[in-house]
Amino acid sequence: MTQPMLILYTTFLLALGNCAPKQTPATAPQAQPVEVTTAEPAPAPQAKPLQTGAEQLELYLPQLKGKRVGLVVNQTSVVGQTHLVDTLLSRGVDVVTIFAPEHGFRGEADAGAHVKDAKDIRTGLPIISLYGKNKKPSAEQVKDLDVLVFDIQDVGARFYTYISTMHYVMEAAAENNKPVLVLDRPNPNGHYVDGPVLEKEQQSFVGMHPIPIVHGLTVGELAEMINGEKWLEGQRQADLTVVPVANYTHNTAYILPVKPSPNLPNAQAITLYPSICLFEGTNVSVGRGTPAPFQVIGSPNYTDKTFKFVPESTPGATNPPHKGVACYGMDLTDPAKAQPFTLAFLQEMYKNSTQKDKFFNNFFEKLAGTSKLREQIKSGKTEAEIRASWEPALSNYKALREQYLLYPEKN
Repeated sequence: MTQPMLILYTTFLLALGNCAPKQTPATAPQAQPVEVTTAEPAPAPQAKPLQTGAEQLELYLPQLKGKRVGLVVNQTSVVGQTHLVDTLLSRGVDVVTIFAPEHGFRGEADAGAHVKDAKDIRTGLPIISLYGKNKKPSAEQVKDLDVLVFDIQDVGARFYTYISTMHYVMEAAAENNKPVLVLDRPNPNGHYVDGPVLEKEQQSFVGMHPIPIVHGLTVGELAEMINGEKWLEGQRQADLTVVPVANYTHNTAYILPVKPSPNLPNAQAITLYPSICLFEGTNVSVGRGTPAPFQVIGSPNYTDKTFKFVPESTPGATNPPHKGVACYGMDLTDPAKAQPFTLAFLQEMYKNSTQKDKFFNNFFEKLAGTSKLREQIKSGKTEAEIRASWEPALSNYKALREQYLLYPEKN
């Protein structure tokens, strides 16, 4: 019985009771139990499935019809179980060139390793590396293209270089009058904003924009910000189109179907990455060359010997820091230790280092995006004191971010 029928039936019974002649207690019959059928609860409405920009072919295939297409892609550029390259070729799209970011087209190269130009064995298409000396497509490399398509999964940290590649692709497109199509994907760290905003003096390939470490934007939103704020060389603006993610908010949980780089193998590593990557500017191992990269941290010079690991050569980490040397530090593989951006790990490792004078290296400022953080850690400032120094730049950025959001903040 449906719920409305149950209400009607119950109302009918009550009406009968109200209309029946009153009886004295002596003559009133024994009340008989009334059998009422309980209605099945209405099923909760099913949430519409999330669809990445690439999965919504109907929104962008018409824009590629009859065009010579350059794809900026890697192993994360999938439509279901099929790579975007194969998906488009199967639909008759004229894919001319593949551009590959750091880690290469298949995502197998070490961090920082030079990625060479090549040819895709499966399709025969030329692959042009955008990591190494050639970070921006040249005029020669785009002259025969009608449109550039960017589809790469980001993890929401300023120093993750895929967004720097996107910047240079947009810049090349603007300089050569080529439209850019960004197929958007969720940001697994897109539910918050945190960290110091990049100082102009620290600008590099691991930090190209005045944004905090955790920027809280999808690549599509960041592309809109780069364009809108005229951050491209010469304040140019690209002819930009973003295909947004369907049925997504910044609070939508999203587990990446493909690991975005060799040393970010799971959600734990991706969550910890904004905090742990700062150790790449120190003498502390972030677990490259172990089964748990970016989930363990350690150094031969750490005083607490409770937890130990030994980095070895592995795919994607052929020569990791402290290779073959016992490192002592912290095991962060417990899901309970996955937390938003924090300085606590950095402060703890520095405090208990036996080689404080060699703890930091010259890369640290580029990752931190500020010249202040090193001295703040060394002077023993609390995290709260350090966070206070990020204002008002961080609050100003949050206000700017609001102007470029394509998705609601909450479900």
